Amino acid sequence: MTDFDFDLFVIGAGSGGVRASRIAASHGARVAVAEEFRVGGTCVIRGCVPKKLLVYASHFAHELQDTANYGWTIGEATFDWAKLRDFVASDVDRLERAYTSTLDSNKVEHFHERATVAGPNTVRLASGREVTARVILIAVGAWPVLPEIDGVEHCITSNEVFHLPELPKRIVIQGAGYIALEFAGVFNALGSHVTVVNRSDKILRSYDHDLTDRLLPILQARGIEFAFNRPIGRVEKQADGSLLVHAGEGEPIPADVVLVATGRKPKTDGLGLEGVGITLGHNGEIPVDEYGQTACPSIYAVGDVTDRVQLTPVAIREGHAFADTVFGNMPRSTAYDCIPSAVFTQPPIASVGLTEQQARAVHGHVKVFTSDFRPMMNMFAAKAERGFYKLVVDPASDRVLGVHLLGPDAAEVLQAAAIAVKAGLTKAQFDATVALHPSMAEELVLMR
Repeated sequence: MTDFDFDLFVIGAGSGGVRASRIAASHGARVAVAEEFRVGGTCVIRGCVPKKLLVYASHFAHELQDTANYGWTIGEATFDWAKLRDFVASDVDRLERAYTSTLDSNKVEHFHERATVAGPNTVRLASGREVTARVILIAVGAWPVLPEIDGVEHCITSNEVFHLPELPKRIVIQGAGYIALEFAGVFNALGSHVTVVNRSDKILRSYDHDLTDRLLPILQARGIEFAFNRPIGRVEKQADGSLLVHAGEGEPIPADVVLVATGRKPKTDGLGLEGVGITLGHNGEIPVDEYGQTACPSIYAVGDVTDRVQLTPVAIREGHAFADTVFGNMPRSTAYDCIPSAVFTQPPIASVGLTEQQARAVHGHVKVFTSDFRPMMNMFAAKAERGFYKLVVDPASDRVLGVHLLGPDAAEVLQAAAIAVKAGLTKAQFDATVALHPSMAEELVLMR
């Protein structure tokens, strides 16, 4: 028994917060969580899960074009945006119920209202009620950033894109990161005219240049237009309800929807952290140590709100490690090396470890092995898109430092390769592995 209402109070019921709540409760802690929107957080409600469902649906547009080569004769195909949108929404509802059930089954009390920090051990709910806890965990995630431009009120973000009343005939997407390009691929496949505008001439800047250099022309060949070095300056609403996008030099771009996907920042505004001695970073992030502890010893933070690595699996790992450390007497931190990532463009790319440029900066000389091939499944397609695999190797130790893939199912192939990179396996060990034929993955062990 303690003098607090709870041992742990979690602000935010996303992936990191729910995992931390469940594990802390399993260690015997009395846990409560507050969520001002919906249980599940960004990934489940308005992020990677519903977006991946849209990606799957949009794949059919390409595959239907190639059915004749497979021997199928299919009548006229039509697409119903409302049916897809509503199906995705229903699955989000299902997942929210599942996450809520997880909290209930672990006896975690949950409050469906906003919570802020009122003191080192005190949380204030939107209703005015104050609750005390020995430990407070901040897991509120991040929020899309909107530019300060005229007409920004006519733009949407990735939060709203899943609820469009109809499929836009023309969509302008600002940004060239993973969110922008994934939605560009979805809407392009579903039949929208897509224009990507970006303030620079680079896409997916954190990925290996060999992947992005090959991906860009494929996206262009699929019909996505790119307007580089053209940041949006103004969005003007027309009398008929359409939009006119003024972006850098050149003619204004007509659109029905303008999606801004230029990044996300920690959702710490108004959270009350400054009042307990926590100074936020330049992007609003919460500084923490390796165990997630802030400058206030009783307050911790995990996930996107710390702005270390904004990925759902990382938030889950951090939440689990926090609970084990604070409530399970098993101190441990999260490792941030060799984190695999994927971009579900069409085709997708996936990477783990160091890019060639990063490896050269660290190791000086490196060996690079590549495979440029046409995936067997693309033999049926009208467009002769090629796949590309790349290994970056340290010549001194023969260790594989990075694996970078472009092609169908790149993310599925990469997961196993990520285990090898994390384990420190060598190129010789890759070479000694018998190929699984015929497959795309066999290219990983055939590079010489």
